[in-house]
Amino acid sequence: MLTLFHFPLSASSRFVRLSFAEYGEELSLIEERTWQRRPEFLSLNPAGTVPVLLAEGDVPIVGAPVIAEYVDETRGAFKRDKRLFAEDPFERAEIRRLTDWYLGKAEQDVLRHLVKERVLKPLMSEGSGGAPDAGVIRAARANIRQHMKYTNYLAGTRNWLAGPRLTYADLSAAAALSVLDYLGEIDWSAHSAARDWYQRMKSRPSFRPLLADRVRGLSPVSHYADLDF
Repeated sequence: MLTLFHFPLSASSRFVRLSFAEYGEELSLIEERTWQRRPEFLSLNPAGTVPVLLAEGDVPIVGAPVIAEYVDETRGAFKRDKRLFAEDPFERAEIRRLTDWYLGKAEQDVLRHLVKERVLKPLMSEGSGGAPDAGVIRAARANIRQHMKYTNYLAGTRNWLAGPRLTYADLSAAAALSVLDYLGEIDWSAHSAARDWYQRMKSRPSFRPLLADRVRGLSPVSHYADLDF
C-alpha cells in the first residue's frame, strides 16, 4: 500500500485521495502538520508542503499535479474505462486548466486563507499561531462567490465539469468545495446546478472517506456528510 502525507482540509491532498479511490486503491494516510517543519518530512519535500506520495520503492512524488500525472501513467493508461484524463489532447488541456483553477486559483483566492485563519491558527495556538484575522476571512469569503458562480455555470452547461465524463477536473473541484463545505462557507441554495453536481460527487464511493474526516476542535457543518442536502 502506498503512503500519502496529507492534511485533512488540504484540497490538494483530498484530490489525490479521490484520484486513487476512483481506481479502487487505498492509501496509507499520515497526517502532516506542515508548520511543525519535521526534518523527516522535509527530507521528502524541502518545500514542506502536502501532499507527498511515497510511491513504489518509497520514492517521494511531490504535489497534486505531479501525482495526478503519475496516477494517470501508472493506472489510467491501463484502465481506460476509468481514466481520469481524456484521450484527446485538447480535452486534456481543458481538464488541466480546470484542475489548476480549483487547486491553484481557488487555493490562492479562498482556501489557503480560510483554512489558515479558521483551522490552522487554532491548531497552532500551542505555539505562535495568533488570532484569526477577520479582514482576511471577509476577503476570502467575498471571493467564494466568483468560484461558485463559475462552478454553477460549468455544472449547468456540461454533464461533468470538463465535458461528458468524470475527470480530474471534477475531483479537483470536489476536493476544493468539500473543504469549504466542511467549514459551512457555501450557500448551496444560490447555486442549484453546482449543488446537484456536488451531490453526485458526494454519492460516489470514492468520496466516503472524505465525509468521515474530522479536524480536532472544529466539527463540520451539520449537512457535511448528508448525501441529500
